[in-house]
Amino acid sequence: MNLLFDYDGTLHDCARIYIPAFREVYRRITEAGYVPFREWRDAEITKWLGYSPRDMWNVFLPSLSDREKEKYSKAIGTCMEEQTDSGNAHLYPGAEEMLEELKQAGHTLLLLSNCKTAYMEQHRRIFQLDRYFTGYYPAEAYGYQEKWRIFPIIEKKHPGTYVVIGDRLHDMEIRERWGIPAIGCAYGYGKPEELREANGIAESIEGVKQEIDRIGDRAG
Repeated sequence: MNLLFDYDGTLHDCARIYIPAFREVYRRITEAGYVPFREWRDAEITKWLGYSPRDMWNVFLPSLSDREKEKYSKAIGTCMEEQTDSGNAHLYPGAEEMLEELKQAGHTLLLLSNCKTAYMEQHRRIFQLDRYFTGYYPAEAYGYQEKWRIFPIIEKKHPGTYVVIGDRLHDMEIRERWGIPAIGCAYGYGKPEELREANGIAESIEGVKQEIDRIGDRAG
């Protein structure tokens, strides 16, 4: 079975590096005079996790020019890269063990994320993700198209049955559009209503494999 994983909020506890990067770049935006300074609660920041950079900036600060959006998007990416190189990026506890079990069970693991290519490659290297994953699909490589639009490209390269695993509506849209079973990761950054169409809900990393096994048993 092909298991199509999201990354941030599903396998990677991205808030650890995204929150400080967001706050730093927002400070720069205020110093440039584009917006007044304000404090941001963690939950107000993490709601953007799972969005593509393009969609995030178009919703967050639509008044910025495309040039400025690109500038500050790159700045957040650079801050996150620095945080990662400093050892502040962490997969969720138990994620590697879960991935190893799924790999050993004969599943094909694929990664589809609304991220930049450089970000995915950095994490692929640091966490040695090639131990588990067969294919990597960063949305930047596909013009930040919606995940459900990228899916047919992946399916063509990796035919067979699929289960989608993710924490946001963007992941559940693959299920809606293509009728593929989906597991919603309630421990991630999405709201409960984003996952209500999921075939199963994982309250923890350990629960992901349990839901995959349950769906596999039902399909078999």
